[in-house]
Amino acid sequence: MHVRSNGTDGSRAGFIVSKAVGKAVTRNRVKRQLRHLAAAALPVTPSGVDVVVRALPSSVAGDLREDFDTALRDCLGRLAS
Repeated sequence: MHVRSNGTDGSRAGFIVSKAVGKAVTRNRVKRQLRHLAAAALPVTPSGVDVVVRALPSSVAGDLREDFDTALRDCLGRLAS
């Protein structure tokens, strides 16, 4: 995950889910889950950030919510410092 300040009031999210994650059905399910997590998390983040999430093959088997929250918290912490 990468986070960058964009200098505006709105936050945006982009997702990269390669074929290494799985077949089309699996990739789309991962993208839907990530969109849901980002929609819940972005309103509480500082305004004006761009978030890019790259899903790894392990995202299918692991706890996606916990991984997303941890990565976002770490990236926002680095951005603030």
